[in-house]
Amino acid sequence: MPTIRLPKADGSLESFTTSAPRHFARHEGKFNRVAYAAAHVVADPLADNDPWLTPAIDWEKTLQFRQYLWSLGFGVAEAMDTAQRGMGLDWNNSLDLIKRSVALSKKEGGTVASGAGTDHLTPSASLTVDEVIRAYEEQCTAVEGAGGRIILMASRALAACAQSPDDYVRVYDRILRQVSEPVIIHWLGEMFDPALEGYWGHRDHWKAMDVCLDVINSHADKVDGVKISLLDKDKEIAMRRRLKAGVRMYTGDDFNYAELIAGDNEGHSDALLGIFDAIAPAASAALGSLAKGDEKTFHDILGPTVPLSRHIFKAPTRFYKTGVVFMAYLNGLQDHFIMVNGQQSTRSLVHLAELFRLADAAGLLRDPDDATARMRRVLALHGLEN
Repeated sequence: MPTIRLPKADGSLESFTTSAPRHFARHEGKFNRVAYAAAHVVADPLADNDPWLTPAIDWEKTLQFRQYLWSLGFGVAEAMDTAQRGMGLDWNNSLDLIKRSVALSKKEGGTVASGAGTDHLTPSASLTVDEVIRAYEEQCTAVEGAGGRIILMASRALAACAQSPDDYVRVYDRILRQVSEPVIIHWLGEMFDPALEGYWGHRDHWKAMDVCLDVINSHADKVDGVKISLLDKDKEIAMRRRLKAGVRMYTGDDFNYAELIAGDNEGHSDALLGIFDAIAPAASAALGSLAKGDEKTFHDILGPTVPLSRHIFKAPTRFYKTGVVFMAYLNGLQDHFIMVNGQQSTRSLVHLAELFRLADAAGLLRDPDDATARMRRVLALHGLEN
């Protein structure tokens, strides 16, 4: 197996020898959990653009990645924060992505749920709740017009202008009364997006949860489920147990997903996770084992991926997309490590080196020779020759 010199946090270099990749069996049939992978976009590295200002997307590679996720049994959560929504991907490009992905899904037989929010508004305390409602209506209409299902994203604009929990109730009540099909509500915590602190009208998550639950349970016929991304398993479990029958809890906890998906004697979480983009073969094999009633193998496969995920999603958590794209690069799912908005620069070389080690420990470097060669190129770009 190849050996490479990797940087450590103390500034020194160490020799690291990769391990043999793990074989992940493909599952035939359906999972016994609903499982969406939030998918990243592949940037076009040859575009003549200003990367910080104008996104350039390689549509062919981006859609190929969705085909890859569908082939492993996942639904695709489209145009979400993993696709750099709000961090390089604007609404116009998001809608283009949604239209392309939904159209391809109908040919491929894949499942897609797409983000609808208010990100074409500039957040400001001077906005009105009615303006936020109209913005949500515009995006929901566009997603449904494309033939898509809606993930109702948290709104920076609403967080900026809401005066009380009642404003949140008013907005969600209006939108949920109008949607054609049940939606997934996404409560994205401030660790993922600092602009969303105090969502639902409270900085205290437990008080915010009461407001969110009132909204969901009052419109249970219009809510397929809720995805919460608070990185706190106790809050997720407590909320899950208070949902009306038939409303799913989609875990967005990239720290504790294995135990939350496995569940307990009072229930389980389904999944809508950004980490599934990076660990798709392992997650598919694990979910396949769970569907067969083999929880031991489920944990045996997913357990080693958790340290990798916690590293990718470590604070500042909003920069996790860099690790997700780096995994795709290491595994040959794209030919470069360039991101929309230049986001490849948000993590250090030491961080990427530790990601390489943890991916190897989880058996997730599918071709260690190629992955090592790709890692060497990144090191060389930073002035470290191997």
